[in-house]
Amino acid sequence: MKRLEELFNRKAARVLNVYVTAGYPKLDSTLPMLETLQESGVDIIELGMPYSDPLADGPVIQQSGALALENGMTIGTLMKQLKGFRDTIHVPLILMGYMNPVMQYGFERFCADASAVGVDALILPDLPMYEFETQYKPVLEKYGLDFIFLVTPETSDERIRIIDSLSTGFLYAVSSSSTTGSTKKQSNSNEYFQRLKDMKLKNPLLIGFGIADQESFNNACNYANGAIIGSAFIKALHGKDDPIAAAKQFVDGILNKN
Repeated sequence: MKRLEELFNRKAARVLNVYVTAGYPKLDSTLPMLETLQESGVDIIELGMPYSDPLADGPVIQQSGALALENGMTIGTLMKQLKGFRDTIHVPLILMGYMNPVMQYGFERFCADASAVGVDALILPDLPMYEFETQYKPVLEKYGLDFIFLVTPETSDERIRIIDSLSTGFLYAVSSSSTTGSTKKQSNSNEYFQRLKDMKLKNPLLIGFGIADQESFNNACNYANGAIIGSAFIKALHGKDDPIAAAKQFVDGILNKN
């Protein structure tokens, strides 16, 4: 059984997925950060591969990505860092990024290397559904990688069901039509969450974008299997002398351990 499937079979509610940028705040921060997130009780780790033009990311994650690139983070470096990480990390690990650097690396080579080190799934927001179906899905299946699609408040019910049929692992529900870290509150967001809940989709549902604290996490969990936190976590690490301690404190606050 795949790790994501096993997780949702075991834990169907209040699943916490935390996004962190690979190579941030230091090039060698990646593994210590993964270990800290796991020890703090995070259920899924979403590891961002920094890219110079991240269309779905807001300024906080863009800044962390720019610093990681300055630190020397590349896909090749990340694969080397992840070699052997399964000796200590047991929670599902998702790589999130964009098609341009993946294609430069080589799509099949990327999938083969990610699978070999123990990555569970990919999120590539700029991979269109048609191209996924016709070109890339067989490669992902060959290497046993789940692929997670995003849906937004503007996605029609018909399209949501198609996306749900193609996604594996879980479905990523974007809370608003904005970039990550947006503080824009949509008055109808709970209605949108309820609409998704009522659709009784095949995949577990996680809500992301704008989930920043215990209150917004708890609200998302009223409608979905859990939530994804990214920008607020990255912001909590920014400028800290001890980012590992800051990471633990942040997660403790979300999970009410403080």
